[in-house]
Parts: sequence; structure tokens; C-alpha cells
Amino acid sequence: MQPGNDDPIDETSASAGWKQGTPRGSPAKILRNSQQGRGADRQPQDAGRLPQNEQFSTQGFANWLREKGMAPDRQIHFLVRWVERFIRLWRTRPGDAWPDVQRVFLANLEGGQIPDWQIRQAADAVSLFCGQFRALTRPEREGIAASSAEPLNPRKALTEMRRLLELRHYARSTVRSYLNWARRYLQYVARQGDAVPSSGDARAFLSHLATRARVSASTQNQAFSALLFLHRHVFGEDLGDMSTTVRAKRGRKLPVVLTLDEVRVVLAQLRGKLCLMLELIYGAGLRLSELVRLRVKDIDFEAASVTVRCGKGDKDRTTLLPASLRDPLRKHLQQVKVLHEKDLAAGAGEAPLPNALKRKYPNAGREWAWQFVFPSAKLTLDHATKQICRWHVSPATVQKAMRTAVQRSGITKQASVHSLRHSFATALLQKGVDIRRIQELLGHKSVETTMVYTHVLSSMAPDVSSPLDDL
Repeated sequence: MQPGNDDPIDETSASAGWKQGTPRGSPAKILRNSQQGRGADRQPQDAGRLPQNEQFSTQGFANWLREKGMAPDRQIHFLVRWVERFIRLWRTRPGDAWPDVQRVFLANLEGGQIPDWQIRQAADAVSLFCGQFRALTRPEREGIAASSAEPLNPRKALTEMRRLLELRHYARSTVRSYLNWARRYLQYVARQGDAVPSSGDARAFLSHLATRARVSASTQNQAFSALLFLHRHVFGEDLGDMSTTVRAKRGRKLPVVLTLDEVRVVLAQLRGKLCLMLELIYGAGLRLSELVRLRVKDIDFEAASVTVRCGKGDKDRTTLLPASLRDPLRKHLQQVKVLHEKDLAAGAGEAPLPNALKRKYPNAGREWAWQFVFPSAKLTLDHATKQICRWHVSPATVQKAMRTAVQRSGITKQASVHSLRHSFATALLQKGVDIRRIQELLGHKSVETTMVYTHVLSSMAPDVSSPLDDL
């Protein structure tokens, strides 16, 4: 059955990418207002790099998506619709390369009432169509490096990569990591004497990381993801077959887990706010980044729950609020509120808001509900808004406190802040909590990730004794 405007949509799953969701309504209807007054109905005879037969091109794109298994059948219709609207805009800009038109196309979507996950879906549809499908029949390179006869400008490429990453709402830490790998990669290419990076350069760089730099498998995988994004979305080409790349080997690793007595000894080395923060990580199974970004509105004392907003994978979840922390947390928030009122009296007291929420609710940053649960001790200038704000406490402060506490406790395990999250999951398993429930509390995408704690549990309480003990 042909998908229609009233088809049901799973927006939660769609936020993870176009492979898991379907845009609400027809993209043609969504983009109609954004392209009014821009000459969207004009069809110049010279359409630049556009295919001569648009219907044949989009139909071939749909067949290619289906043959390659790039998207579920029920979503291919919508991906083609995004491409059709993109082509209409492209015909009004006959001399532009497709990455330039894509920037305008996505900017129009950002200016309208289009959900972020639909904008990401449209961006991926255009990149697949122009960067991969059309490249099968067009030998010339298209993209930021091909739109100019001059050699590649690394600064321009990195600036464009940052813009595209932020457009897709990647986490700030991911943006920093990807840009760092892209910068190292472009420097490597420059040392090889190549003017424009190619897929061969990417394979050589990844092999260099494994053979010369001796990086771990997870580090090489992160570099590969950064290079894939750079080539696919900035340079407009696919890396192709990477099977010849030397990959770092990754064995099975068990997380460092502290026993109940060890956690008690470590926490006993701390006092005040730092102790409260580490107790909350252990008691709720939070990641460090999730802890420092907690806001007052995310703590529900009545329901005894903590809501994690925009966690890993841009997902929300609810976890436990330990009963033993309710009174200490209430007392801590009273102190934070006094600090917030002093900031307001001094003309500051505004907490930074995520994404574009500042434009929608201009005064929300001054409200008590939006303040960070663990604010920084210093006021800082927000360069985006040019206002004095109070950010959250630095993650490095918590990491240093944990490292000092472990050293003072005399525990020889290489325990970090994240070890408290591992210990939370293992302790729940020991209490007989269902593995699926633990997966929900931790926010794991796959239960296989949570299953690693069953191996940890068996090593902590082995059911097999050594034959030496029988002598």
C-alpha cells in the first residue's frame, strides 16, 4: 500500500535516523511554504549537473535503495519525496554544486516547523542520492573539493564539517572528536602530497593508526566514523570497500566493577557536593555527562525518579532516585537556589538552554526549574548569547575527586567514575532484577550491551572452585 499523509509514525524511533522512522506527512507539503518566492516552479533548460530525466533518476534511486537494502520499503517513498523537493530547488540554482544546494535546502527546513529528525532524514536522503547513487554513473567528483579548481582548503572543510554535525544535532563531545580526527587526517594527507583526499588516503590513514600509532580498536572505529562523515557529507563521495584496511583487533573486555564494600570505602573518602554527585551516579546508574547536565526540573522527589534528557543517542529515560539521597539532595538544592537568587539580583543567574530553546522561551534560562542541579562555582560568558551564565560543574572536577578517593581508599582496581555505573548494574543483577529492566535504567540500545554484566557477576562469585583448594 502506498504510504499516505495519515500513516502512523513512531517518532521516538525515527529520532535515531531515517532508517528507523517515517516523516509525518508529505515532504512536498512540508516544504511548500519554505520555497515560495524562491522560484521553485521555474524549470530552466540548463539545469547544471542535474540529470536530464528526473523521473528516471528518482525511480532508479528508489530501486537502488531497495536493492542495496539501504532503507525499509515503507520509508523509500518518503526518501524519494525529499530528493524530488531537493531537485526542484536545484533547478533554480543551475550553476551550483549539490553540496551548496543542500546547504540552502536544509537551511530552509531549519527555518520552518520541521522536527529535527525529519531534517536529518532529508539530509541523509540527499547525501545518498547525490553522493552515492549518482556517483555510480558519474565519474567526476562532486562536493566541496570539486566545486573549486583550487586545492582543498582544510579550514573550509573543517568549518563545513562542524556545521553539518551541528545541523544533525550530534553531541558536543562527538563534534569535538570528529573534528579532531578530521584535522589529523587532513594533515596526514597534506604530508603525503595529495591535493584532495581520496578513499585510498582514508584506508592508508586507518591502517597507519593500527600499525604505527597502535591505537585501540574503539579509537580506530571512532576515527573511521569521523572519516566516513567527512567524505560522505563534506566531500560528497563514499569511501567504498574498506575491507583491505588494517583494523585494530578488539577482544572482549570486562568493565571494572567495585563491590558493595569497596564502594562504601571509596565514598567515605569524600564530603559535601562531590560525595553527593558520586552517590547519585552509583545510586541511579548515570553517566558522568548525564549527571552534570541534570536540571532541577529533572528531579522528581514524589515519584522517586530522575529523568535523563538527551542522553547517549539523544534519548530520554527515567531512572531511580535513591531514598537515602532525597533529604541530602533537597538540602543541596536549597543552597543552589540561594545562589541562583543572588545571581538574579546581580543581573546574571541565567542557565544556558539546549539547542534553540532560547528563541522559543527567552526567559526560561532565568527560571528556577531550568537551573543545573550541580552548578559551577564561577560565572562565565556564553559566547553564543553574549550573556553571563552559570554553567554546570566541570566533569574533570568529578573525575579528579574519584581518582583521589580511590587512591586514598587503598583499592588497587583501576576504577573511574564510570565504574560506579558498572557497579550499579552489577548490584541490581545480584539482587535478582530482570536484565531488561536494568537495560532500561542504563539506557542501553541493545540488551547484549547489558549482558556483559552477567559475565562480571560470574567472575565475582565463581561457581567453580580451583582443584588446588582440594589438596
